[in-house]
Amino acid sequence: MSQNNPARAELVIVANRLPVDRVVEPDGTVGWRRSPGGLVAAIEPVMRANHGAWIGWPGGADAQADLEPFVEDGLWLVPVGLSAREVEEFYEGFSNATLWPLYHDVVATPEFHREWWDAYVTVNRRFAERAAEVAAEGATVWVHDYQMQLVPAMLRELRPDLRIGFFLHIPFPPAELFSQLPWRRQILEGLLGADLVGFQLPGAAQNFVRLVRQRVGHKTHRDSVYLPDGRVVQAGAFPISIDTAGFEELAATPEVVRRAAEIRQQLGNPRRILLGVDRLDYTKGIYARLRAFGELLSDGILDVEDAVFVQVATPSRERVDQYRILRDDIDRLVGRINGDLGRIGRPAISYLHSSYPREEMAALYLAADIMVVTPLRDGMNLVAKEYVACRLGDDGALVLSEFAGAADELKQAFLINPYDINGMKAAIIGAMEAEPKDLAKRMRAMRKTVAEHDVTAWADRFLAALSADLRTHGKTVRPAKRS
Repeated sequence: MSQNNPARAELVIVANRLPVDRVVEPDGTVGWRRSPGGLVAAIEPVMRANHGAWIGWPGGADAQADLEPFVEDGLWLVPVGLSAREVEEFYEGFSNATLWPLYHDVVATPEFHREWWDAYVTVNRRFAERAAEVAAEGATVWVHDYQMQLVPAMLRELRPDLRIGFFLHIPFPPAELFSQLPWRRQILEGLLGADLVGFQLPGAAQNFVRLVRQRVGHKTHRDSVYLPDGRVVQAGAFPISIDTAGFEELAATPEVVRRAAEIRQQLGNPRRILLGVDRLDYTKGIYARLRAFGELLSDGILDVEDAVFVQVATPSRERVDQYRILRDDIDRLVGRINGDLGRIGRPAISYLHSSYPREEMAALYLAADIMVVTPLRDGMNLVAKEYVACRLGDDGALVLSEFAGAADELKQAFLINPYDINGMKAAIIGAMEAEPKDLAKRMRAMRKTVAEHDVTAWADRFLAALSADLRTHGKTVRPAKRS
């Protein structure tokens, strides 16, 4: 693929966002900065090996739908613009106020607005058309996440020669919840444009196949859907992971080790540091978690001289009403607990409403004795895996919600029901009082799992499954070049 002709990509990634963030320099010029996250790290080497292109929204509101493709750090990036109205209706509306709560067990009430659906269709079509332009003959297109669920079928209609995969990063709901969606059949038919539909857990794949049989009427068998045109769509579980080696290397650097010691000292060297790291979202169970810790203090089981809770809550979707309300609720709870139970220089909860670079997060993981991950529902939760990867001494404890996808793999964690405050309190105390030998045994097992199933293995496994049936296309995705 030449720099003047990006439309010959053998592998096309379609995602809501580009893997870079737009940065405005002090002199007013616009530059690009690589986005953090394991997805970029996993897919980048595969893109390089296959002359790949990444299609996504660059952020911000721009009425132009077709911005110029560009090369950043050797990667072809193809921006798709969204107008201010589309940001409001497609992104903040249908994606995050309709689909997000619906797919997360209706923790919040989904909103169903026809104009939001219209915007979702429009934006998905724009992404599909861009992918059709960029992909080479017989190329592989990998579509990502809930914002893009109509793209596979739209792209299939435009380019039947393509091999199309779709992966959903969040949970997929059971039929009883999904059936509330007025556009349920359209979403299912959109996903059926893919050759392979991937989910985090086997139960989600089963939900999808069951819904296709019930709502669309296609014949199914196990994880296969048989379409009238002769195509067979496969559904399967491909649990995503992290750049394990990268986090291990980071946690071993003298700078991170030194920073972890500084964090403990700044917190007053308490006997136990508990840590929560989340995007500020109502699905993450932050309120109940902090309430449980506050009750342990008020019950006299813990004391602020011995234990402190550090909660990092990364700002998220702050223009959406539900998120503003959540932030206010947590602010009030933290203030009440600190006011009632804290002492001078000894707050019970150190609350950080900000985002931090990977180095600081690794230092926090090293400093914390107990990681508390309590989502009400989560597709995977990579924070739990990041904590495990950073515990190079096989110490520390993980308290983990059984409703996080990670619980299927990290079975040695202290598993809890996040709706059960007393159970959560008991698990925290259990983690605190566990013998070092028991903690080491648990952590070694979890570290082995995370090391063997890292994000590169996830990407390779999905793309291998997508390339497995070559009866039509005869092409495969080249594996990434490993150093």
